This record gives sequence, structure tokens and C-alpha cells, in this order.
Amino acid sequence: MKSKITVVGIGPGGEGDMTSRAIEALQNAGIVVGYNYYIPFISHLLKGDVEIVENGMKQEQKRIEEAVEIAEEGRDVCVISSGDSGIYGMAPLVYEMLKEKEVDAEVEVIPGISAFQKAASLLGVPVGHDFCVISLSDLMTPWAIIERRIKAAVDADFVTAVYNPKSTGRYWELYRLKELFLQGRSPETPVGYVRQAGRDQEEVRVTTLRDFDSEDVDMFTVVIIGNSQSYQWNKSIITPRGYYRNETKDDERPGQSIMVESFRTIEKELVNPDIPIGNKWPLLHAIHTTADFDMENILRVDDNAVERIYTALTEGKVRTIITDVTMAASGIRKGAIERLGIEVKCYLNDPATTQLSKEKGITRTQAGIRLAAKEHPDALYVFGNAPTALMELCTLIRHKKAGPCGIVAAPVGFVHVCESKHMVKPFVGIPKIIVEGRKGGSNLAATLVNSILCWPDAEQLKPGRDV
Repeated sequence: MKSKITVVGIGPGGEGDMTSRAIEALQNAGIVVGYNYYIPFISHLLKGDVEIVENGMKQEQKRIEEAVEIAEEGRDVCVISSGDSGIYGMAPLVYEMLKEKEVDAEVEVIPGISAFQKAASLLGVPVGHDFCVISLSDLMTPWAIIERRIKAAVDADFVTAVYNPKSTGRYWELYRLKELFLQGRSPETPVGYVRQAGRDQEEVRVTTLRDFDSEDVDMFTVVIIGNSQSYQWNKSIITPRGYYRNETKDDERPGQSIMVESFRTIEKELVNPDIPIGNKWPLLHAIHTTADFDMENILRVDDNAVERIYTALTEGKVRTIITDVTMAASGIRKGAIERLGIEVKCYLNDPATTQLSKEKGITRTQAGIRLAAKEHPDALYVFGNAPTALMELCTLIRHKKAGPCGIVAAPVGFVHVCESKHMVKPFVGIPKIIVEGRKGGSNLAATLVNSILCWPDAEQLKPGRDV
């Protein structure tokens, strides 16, 4: 009859987290092989005459060699492994060594609760959807491979559990993991970490990716990073399955989810993704609307322009946006202007505009801006079509007949377009967003306005609340 090696997953530490099969196997064991740190966790379950073979950290191979030698002698042996023996545990090593040494022994693997499962239960339900587990230990896996796996987890939007996050000799890997996750996840992504899960020294913490401090972590800690849908509630992390997707709040609509994913894709393809969020936010909107990555070269955003214009429209006396043409006005999200109590006006089709145009021999867009400036000199002025309208506004500003709270300059075409954009640049006191050169358009001008109206969502990189 073959000897038998029983590999027992003893869970994270406490008897309450062991399976009945694991407890039964330990109670019946005649010989137990294990790491000396884990033996005390199960010693109360062992028979009085049990033979214990134990050694210290980083001697896994020696432990299994001894277990295999016992099996070769024809005796049954029980190998203990923390958590689940098949997940970063002893079971793979048992199988590998039996194969290498060509030992014909029976193997039974008794599963256990893995450390990440225990940690997840203490954190709420962070692994409620697709997840992966990554070890940061590079003792047997080159760091280059580990980093590729981290990037893949970020790209695939997996909830990610992290084993072996840190040790005495490994201090920087967790810093690098956070850096990689911040390249593809919102800084507000929930992060939970549990030290000594299921043991007397248990510590549970919930934070965000931005505020996660790797100095709080040691080798006995499991870290779990949520995906793009994860959120904090009642001091817990929830990763939804999607049952309530059709009933969720506005910022979780399918349209927004698509937009969020698009923005993250765009951000990864930027040549320089590390620009200030006030510059990146309108840039992502511009590329999302045009699919033109040349925007990275030609979109000029004054320092703090988005923030300043948003503040003027929401906290000051300004409640009006003026556009040069109706198409630009129609692209500004109705949900946003209703939410903020802002009015969008275009004077192009006003009868007074037509009359003024004929009287003065100017374009209707010029006439429309001239009329708008009389009624709303401090409005946000938006240009997506007519360079003559932008030039008219510049003249009015110079003659102190207009003082806009901001300007979005994106007229398009071949005549006077570049000149009109150069004309607006000297007004350094007015926050401006300018699409340099010939490119522009009403759709582009509108999306730049939309980026301003949803400025509070920029830090989380969650566009489309009003979609």
C-alpha cells in the first residue's frame, strides 16, 4: 500500500477558519511537518504522541524533502501550510519534488481559507468581481515578470490582492506597485490591508490608492486594491457584481462607464501623462471627442484656467455661457448646465444680430458677439467656428467693453483662424483654453466647456456624470 502525504491548508491561523476536513486530518496525523511559526496554531489539535518535524523561514524545500523521505520509508505524513496549501503554499512543492525524485506516494490536498480570502472578509466584499493575486516576492520570480503582471492587472481592471508586499530586504517593490496602479486607476480607488489576518495581532485598515502608505505594511500583511467600480461604504470596500447596475446613481450609468474606460485608455497613450490635472482634464476630453492625439501638442491651457472658470461660473455672479454658433451651444451638456444653474446663449439667429450685421458690414457671428458683450460682458465666451467672432471679442476686451470670466478659443478653418488665436493670447488676466493652429470645431469647443463644468470629477478621473 502506498504511503500518503496529506497537505493541509490550515487557513490564516485560527481554528475557526479551518475546514472540518483540515481539523480531522490534523487530529489523525502521526507525523506533522511544518514551519515552526505555524506549529503553535495547530498544536492543540494534535495527538499527544504525534511526531513533529519543523524548521524556520526560507527552508521550505528542506521541509518537503524530509516529508518525502518519510513517505519513501512507507509512513504517512501530514504537511501543514498556512492559508490554502495550493496558493503560494506547500502543495506545488510536494508535487514537484515527488516528480523530481520519482517517488510513488499518494497525495491528498486539503484546501484551506487563503489569507486574501480572510482579509477580504474583514474588509467587506472587495473581491466581489474578477480578481487576481500577485506576490511581490522576487526570490524565485524576476521582478521584470512581476511588474508585467502588475501592469496586466491594472490594464484588465482586476481587483488585485497582493501577497508578500514587503520584507526586511524588500522595501521598494510596494512603492513601485502603487506607482503603476496610479497610472491606470483613480487615486480614489479603495485600498484595504490586513495585518495578521485571523490572528491575535489582527489589524484592518481601509484607505484610498492616493493615501495608501506602504510604510504601514509588513511581510504579514495582505493588500487588496479595488477595481474601477469598487467603492467605500460604512468603513468597508464593496466591489459590485452588477446586479444593481440599472438602478445605480447617475455617476454609475453604462454611458459613463464607457467614457471612464475611454479616458483611461487615452491617458495610457499620452506621451506625457504626468501633466497637472488642470491641463490633463480638458486634454482628455479633447482627444476623446476628436480621437486626435495631436491635441497633446496643440491644446494650450492657461495655468489654473479650468479651476478659475469653474469657480467663476459656480461661486461668482457669472451664470452665462456665450457661444459663437448654435452647434457649439448644442454640444454643451444640458444636464450640467441644469445642475449648475447656468444659461447658454447664442445670438447668431437673433433678429438684432442680422440687422447689426447689415448695418455695420460685419459677419453675423461678429454682430452676435457684439450684442452679447453688451448684455453679458463677464460671461464665458466659447468659439468653435468663427475666427471673426473671436477677433471681435478681442477688440471689445481691448476697448474695455467686455471682461470675460474665461475664453475657449477653438475656431476652425483656413482664413484668420491662427491670427484670431494669437490675438487672444495677450490677455493674460483672462483664463483661456486655446486650440492652436487651424484645428478646432464646435464639438471640440463644447467638450472643453464640458470639462470645465465637471471639474470636480477631474481628480477621480471620472468623466461623464451628465451623460
